Amino acid sequence: MLTAVRATRCSLSYLRGFSTSAMDAMSGYMQANVVILPNHLADDFEAFCHSNPASLPLLYRSQSGETSCPPLARHADIRTDMSKYRVYEKGQLVKTVSSLQSYTDQARNASEQQDVHHSHQWSDMVCFYLGCSFGFEGRLKTAGVPIRNVEQGRNVSMYRTAVPCIPAGVFSCPVVVSMRPVPAAKLDAAVEVSHLSPLAHGAPVHIGDPALLGIQDLCRPDYGDRLELQPGDVPVFWACGVTAIEAILSSKPSLAFSHSPGSMFLTDILDSPSSTIAPPSDSRNTPSTKPNPELIPLCVLVSHKPLLYSLASQRAVSRIRELERIIGEDPGQRGIQVLCTQDELLRSSLALSHSFSVAITTGFPTHYMHSPPDETDGPPGAIAMATMLLSLGKQVTMVTDRRALEMNQAIIDEAVKTGVLKTAIPLVTFEDCGPDAALHFLCHHGDPSKPRYDHLVAIERSGRAEDGNYYNMRGVNIKHLLDPIDDLFIAAKDIPGIITTGIGDGGNELGMGKLKEKVKNLMPNGSLIACDVPADYAITAGVSNWGGYAVACGLYLLHTCPSHQRYLKKGLGEETPPPQEQLQDWIANLPSVDKEESFLSTLVRFGIRSGKTGNLAMEVDGLTFHPTHSDLITRLLEVTRGSTSQNP
Repeated sequence: MLTAVRATRCSLSYLRGFSTSAMDAMSGYMQANVVILPNHLADDFEAFCHSNPASLPLLYRSQSGETSCPPLARHADIRTDMSKYRVYEKGQLVKTVSSLQSYTDQARNASEQQDVHHSHQWSDMVCFYLGCSFGFEGRLKTAGVPIRNVEQGRNVSMYRTAVPCIPAGVFSCPVVVSMRPVPAAKLDAAVEVSHLSPLAHGAPVHIGDPALLGIQDLCRPDYGDRLELQPGDVPVFWACGVTAIEAILSSKPSLAFSHSPGSMFLTDILDSPSSTIAPPSDSRNTPSTKPNPELIPLCVLVSHKPLLYSLASQRAVSRIRELERIIGEDPGQRGIQVLCTQDELLRSSLALSHSFSVAITTGFPTHYMHSPPDETDGPPGAIAMATMLLSLGKQVTMVTDRRALEMNQAIIDEAVKTGVLKTAIPLVTFEDCGPDAALHFLCHHGDPSKPRYDHLVAIERSGRAEDGNYYNMRGVNIKHLLDPIDDLFIAAKDIPGIITTGIGDGGNELGMGKLKEKVKNLMPNGSLIACDVPADYAITAGVSNWGGYAVACGLYLLHTCPSHQRYLKKGLGEETPPPQEQLQDWIANLPSVDKEESFLSTLVRFGIRSGKTGNLAMEVDGLTFHPTHSDLITRLLEVTRGSTSQNP
């Protein structure tokens, strides 16, 4: 039942004197953006809405000439029910008016004759009512999230981005986003509240550095007002219905109208997560569906340089945490559980999901008295990550030592031939040829603003200790067998946009310098062997290969998680499961018992030995493939394959 404020549509005249946020607080009813277009463009625009549902959640499409919208409001008249309208002619904003009545009333005197030709066009106009993010501000406040635009008495900031919408017909334009500053501690609350409001743009499409959206200056919004971020605030960006205004400007219809940003249409629908819109008899209008609470996203910090948070559903996160628990088991009794840190796998997998180009390195020549000196731990995990990344469309490069270049090229060729690796990948070396060698390796022309890679991964790669040497677990210096690939991880710390991951099982591996103090204090020979070079994320596993398998599985979970995929795609495209063919390809490129056994047998044929025992046998770190490694792979797959695109 409507409140006294909303007892009749006429009460809008009372509300017009207030800001939109004040209207929201006073009314408790859903608001809508409005676009009014000629009939011949209506089908194109509806397709545009369906292709860009986060920006343009379609609540109702009117009949030609219809001024009411029965599913949204009783006694509505779109010509008078908003406080400000924008009028466009041939894609140009010509004026802002307080009513569209003159465009349907017959002119009564000569002074009105300029509008007579419009009176005959209204019957050919179609109104589109679109969800609005102002709708969830009241619930944000209830959840304890400060509403900075309300506190500052301003409209929200809205920005034109460098992200293109998916075009449809004549409509093509950049995505427009609204920005609300949110304290870091309140990000999960803000994400959950908005996720449960799919008719009001849903969850954010970006959290963090605005430059990643192509926004160069937060102080200069394209629409709305500038907002002041308070200490601890993070800029949070939602898809915005003002995208429709950009669509009008780019398509240049002879006549079009829209709401004026901040002046919304107020509906009769209560503003609550359970609100739905009854489907009208016109099948062109698609009813909303209630959001699935199991897909509520969690917000995870991925990078400080640049600042980036990511989203993944609670179910996907819980499964990745289960993967991390499994690989943290220690059947070899090496005491590695003291190094395990929760969510390193989650954060690394999220960062890799956002990546475009990944460089992977491995190689621990612990058997310095044999030729080759390498061990069977590392390459299988590296190849497992590589083939999943390739399946997801990422660029992958392998970095190796000069001494092992020919052997590793032959191993990669064999992995492709046997179907363990999806396709051939570049294999490169890094040489220390001067103080800027690492910078030039990592970045085009040595320019830190143009990195070749956005993620470096080291798995079971011998890491440089505090004294500059490289030690195996027995404390033997093997520096003479290694190239200074550590320099790449050191240089990456000062290059915005490159994230690093280290995977290890003893603390002397590249990247495990993040855990150096624990290694020095808690691991055998720790004060000598501890790697001094940190990575952004240090994944600890009972056997390093397991960490590589878990990363591959984590990537699969994220790419079958609708909440994460929506965030990756900035809300563009219809929210549908991945095509079956694509899903089957991802499944085929997960690690499997058969593939890992095949690859391990390849390593043994090349004379590569088990790390702990030196045996030339089907074992890794002294643990036989059957049953230890095969059983663990099976358990990882059980956790992973329990997820599908419909049930992440």
